[in-house]
Amino acid sequence: MKRVKITAVRRTEYPDLMAQYENPIEHACDVHVGQQWISLDGQQPEGMCPAAWYSMKEFVEALARGEGNFYDGWMRNPMSAMISCNDGFRPVSFYLEAIAEE
Repeated sequence: MKRVKITAVRRTEYPDLMAQYENPIEHACDVHVGQQWISLDGQQPEGMCPAAWYSMKEFVEALARGEGNFYDGWMRNPMSAMISCNDGFRPVSFYLEAIAEE
């Protein structure tokens, strides 16, 4: 199994959708751009948002097994993926990449 680095690369918000559909909440997301985690053997890293993890879990597990080239050449680096969490109001995009063992 390989290690997979997970990096938050973009975070956005849709205030119009929040105003129209979301109940007001005080605290929604702790992820910030540039934040990184390492998944060992395809496991959820400590401190990773559970909702974000469920969005990327299958890709992380596949990369950890040495699989890649998702969707026939989707990514320049075949051992990577770009995945967004499923929060429709404030999605975060994550870059996943298999990394060499140290």
